[in-house]
Amino acid sequence: MSSLLNPAVPAGAFDEYLPTAVAASRRQRPWTPADGPLPSLYLSHGAPPLFDDPLWIRQLSDWALSLPKPRAILIVSAHWENAPLSLSGSDAGTPLVYDFGGFHRRYFKMTYATPDASELLRRVVSAMPDTEPIHQYPSRGLDHGAWVPLKVMYPLADVPVLQMSMPTHDPDALMRIGARLRGLREEGVLVIGSGFMTHGLPYLTREMFEGAVPTWSADFDAWAADALARGDVDTLAAFRAKAPGMPYAHPTVDHYIPLFVTLGAATAADAPVTTVIDGYMMGFAKRSFQIA
Repeated sequence: MSSLLNPAVPAGAFDEYLPTAVAASRRQRPWTPADGPLPSLYLSHGAPPLFDDPLWIRQLSDWALSLPKPRAILIVSAHWENAPLSLSGSDAGTPLVYDFGGFHRRYFKMTYATPDASELLRRVVSAMPDTEPIHQYPSRGLDHGAWVPLKVMYPLADVPVLQMSMPTHDPDALMRIGARLRGLREEGVLVIGSGFMTHGLPYLTREMFEGAVPTWSADFDAWAADALARGDVDTLAAFRAKAPGMPYAHPTVDHYIPLFVTLGAATAADAPVTTVIDGYMMGFAKRSFQIA
């Protein structure tokens, strides 16, 4: 069984990382208008095992530090599918959603008390047309698709964070939502789609826990990497019919489709992306990218 699921010290890799990360985050240069728009990101977010994976921790940390520190973060997670379009609580110290099970109790006691995000909430609402109903859930916290990677990327919890729901599975509709968020990037807001490039949970095997990568995961990841490198949005949107490894790579589509918000928020959705993280965790593709 993978040591990521049964670590000797739960979140021990995160504990070792934290002192250096805090110091680096304090030195990180804040975004200014002279930097121009921030890129939009798609990241494979992991779950509690991320805190036990020193390589993945370093990859996410280096990614965050390669960018100026954003003024705010708007994140769309695979774990909040809700219509109409909905926004999380914006108060400082928004609570966390521990939407996972079977892990050590330590992960359920982790906190991530981010600053007030009410200004970002107002900007998001103003970016949506009157025909797009928006509902706010003041008591809705950040789910693990948001707080787990962000706790690594911005360990000081000093950046306001707002979470937006996915109100549809339609790639074109998600692209349109992303396009309405494009202007936020020019104001120093980091727009993130958070999922997992492959996520065949029902098909996990003992061999995958031990490091094997199934063909359906590797083939889907290679197909997505090729389409993303060519900026072929039409092919990406036709994944149900065109992607190899289906439906095993995505028996449900929730972890794949956040990338369409990411692409929609880009200056040009059909521009080639910059892959920042690749490889696999328990057989699932960690592919994560940014696009200007």
